[in-house]
Amino acid sequence: MSIIKQLIVNADAESRYLTPGEMDQIKGFVMSGDRRLRLVKALTDSRDRIVKQAASQLFQRRPNLVSPGGNAYGEERTATCLRDMDYYLRLITYSVAAGETTPLEEIGLIGVRQMYNSLGTPIDAVAEGIRAMKNMTTSLMSGEDASEVGAYFDYLISALS
Repeated sequence: MSIIKQLIVNADAESRYLTPGEMDQIKGFVMSGDRRLRLVKALTDSRDRIVKQAASQLFQRRPNLVSPGGNAYGEERTATCLRDMDYYLRLITYSVAAGETTPLEEIGLIGVRQMYNSLGTPIDAVAEGIRAMKNMTTSLMSGEDASEVGAYFDYLISALS
């Protein structure tokens, strides 16, 4: 739930107007909008590079994934792995835009562990792929931007670990 929606829900539950402190929180959120959208654009514009290079790093570190019998063996399975990595990167852009982790939680994490377990996909490899995307992404950004975006990757990695 967005900070604005949460503040309104809280105020309404107490049948009161927004407080000056709550209005300041909304102002800060609105003022950070241009920055968040700039970060979303940077991630979106670099998505192919981020996913491909992160996958390359993952497969170099874990060659068993692309070896016969591995979860990313063959063109179709490799493409599925890249699709999943792109999916998580897209969810991170949603969270950056929203300024919170709700999109990751509600869209990307509910049931994901059960799905990967049922498919026999090693969840630690998924987390490692996301870690590689984080490293690739943050290497493209300045310190403050990298820190903000990195926090969403960290949240996702933690949820998968």
